[in-house]
Amino acid sequence: MAEDIELQENRAKDYVADNIQVLEGLEAVRKRPAMYIGDISARGLHHLVYEVVDNSIDEALAGFANHIDVTINSDNSIKVVDNGRGIPVDMHEKMHKPALEVVLTVLHAGGKFDKGSYKVSGGLHGVGVSCVNALSDYLRAEIHRDGKIHMQEYSFGKPTCDLTVIGETDHTGTTIIFHPDASIFTETVYDYETLASRLRDLAFLNAGITLTLTDERDMNDKGEYRKDVFHSDEGLKQFVRYIDQGKESLINDIIHLNTVKNDVPVEVAFTYNTSFSESIFSYVNNINTIEGGTHLTGFRRGLTVTLKKYAEENKLLDKLKIELSKEDFLNGLTAVVSVKVAEPQFEGQTKTKLGNNEVAGVVQVAVSEALRNFLEENPKQAKIIVDKVVLAAQARQAAYNARMKVQRKSPLSGAGLPGKLADCKSRDAAACEIFLVEGDSAGGSAKQGRNPNYQAILPLRGKILNVEKALDHKVFESEEIVNMFKALGVTVGTEEDSNEPNMSKLRYHKIIIMTDADVDGAHIATLLMTFFFRKIRPIIENGYLYIATPPLYKCSTKNKKTQEYAWDDHQVQRFVDTYCDGNRDRMVLQRYKGLGEMNPEQLWETTMDPENRMLKQVTLTNASEADRTFSILMGEEVGPRREFIEAHATYANIDA
Repeated sequence: MAEDIELQENRAKDYVADNIQVLEGLEAVRKRPAMYIGDISARGLHHLVYEVVDNSIDEALAGFANHIDVTINSDNSIKVVDNGRGIPVDMHEKMHKPALEVVLTVLHAGGKFDKGSYKVSGGLHGVGVSCVNALSDYLRAEIHRDGKIHMQEYSFGKPTCDLTVIGETDHTGTTIIFHPDASIFTETVYDYETLASRLRDLAFLNAGITLTLTDERDMNDKGEYRKDVFHSDEGLKQFVRYIDQGKESLINDIIHLNTVKNDVPVEVAFTYNTSFSESIFSYVNNINTIEGGTHLTGFRRGLTVTLKKYAEENKLLDKLKIELSKEDFLNGLTAVVSVKVAEPQFEGQTKTKLGNNEVAGVVQVAVSEALRNFLEENPKQAKIIVDKVVLAAQARQAAYNARMKVQRKSPLSGAGLPGKLADCKSRDAAACEIFLVEGDSAGGSAKQGRNPNYQAILPLRGKILNVEKALDHKVFESEEIVNMFKALGVTVGTEEDSNEPNMSKLRYHKIIIMTDADVDGAHIATLLMTFFFRKIRPIIENGYLYIATPPLYKCSTKNKKTQEYAWDDHQVQRFVDTYCDGNRDRMVLQRYKGLGEMNPEQLWETTMDPENRMLKQVTLTNASEADRTFSILMGEEVGPRREFIEAHATYANIDA
């Protein structure tokens, strides 16, 4: 309660109309929306929510808010409510209109261009809420400020009424309700899990703030809407614990630092587990910098230099006969790096790589100090970490030897294509696609049914190796995995100190996983997605990975005059209602248990023909959540996997 009173007392004095600076107009947003929000698909649709929420987070970072509520309304509109100061509503001196209207209708207008209003800001370019307004067919703003509730409505970025007072209030804050313009976006249905993932991250990144997500489209038997509350008292320490939920810990502690160096707030948390992959996630002002940048460089340098120096000083590397690589120190590491920078310089328009050179040194010093203290105070855990580094170096050498062995037998690309591959005639990677097919039987049907000009088929025998549990050299001893590398034309580091995939000779820009529509098929598809995520992630990042969706049923009338394929029970019922007068006895229903039950013509018509098929593209909207999911589903820990399945069974489509 005292915290809320303090928030109220701090709010109004230094945030008024004169803090809002105008840089330019809003005319181009509707004409070229992708320039401002990335794209007009589902990703851009969800980005609208992030822009509004980021404004509320900025209020929290400035010390004026601690609660943000997001609601998906029944009509797929969005409501975001915060308990900040409320957007200013007094007249803007230069624009001669209320400051709220300036913020909502003018590009690059906002308090975050005035250093006195916000020290740091996520939506730094200031296009956020004005872009949301421009790309919405309806937007309503309600401002609780100065004891009054102010309201203004907009359509397609233009006000439809004057700013009016509609009531009195004893608190402050901003409410934004908007409905995306269906003429702009190719997808207008919000995905709960996507929004939940982002809000969860924000809670971890901003300890002490509470965010809620409510879905008014989804009500349970008790009449309750689906809802989640996200709050973290421990910040990144709790974030790392969450990401590592499906992994076996190597050390007891999570190394955590939260400090300010040269006016740059730095928070870092990291630990080691028994896995063989690196999981590092970096953020600047709450923005996920998926391409890293100087803060990530500083973290890696601080970690490797400090850990190596400690190991050498304590003679823990005396028996190691090979040179350590920087990659060895990252094996089994899970880390989150978050910095707040007053004037961040991002490379490119997408804000995915930090360019501020001074931040590298700041983070390196902070990490070095914290890690050195931990190692000196915890010698037993320090030795365990160093032993893990040594094991990683030995495994790297073994993997290099395994790759070289494969290379000597036959190249991983080019002339050494696997014998089971039925390749296509075209050599234009952008036009070519390859089906990774479960089993020789389905592979045979696919080979006969395909279009050989641009479609290649690679049958896979059974379930491939689970790379989540395997050392790298075991991966390169797996025939099925080596065959995939060869067929795709991808090599994985023939350099001893590199484990990065070489994509320069990738032979297909559509890689389609085609498995049976049952539990075993779903397991095989998950194994394959795990393989791509852990070993060839650029395939996913570039949008090249897809999942085929063969039909579950073939519906026919008794006289066989009308036949249709169905992918779910709703489509079956629609067939009954349309062609059988609602009587299921007048329908013949065939349930496909596997791809092998379809003849080549059926497989082509339902699953492979670009004119008729339905492909699900595998995208990576949140790398930390994907990392956690694959670790839980494919890792050693049974308990977290059971909890995950139970928690998601109501909402997940396990055949997807």
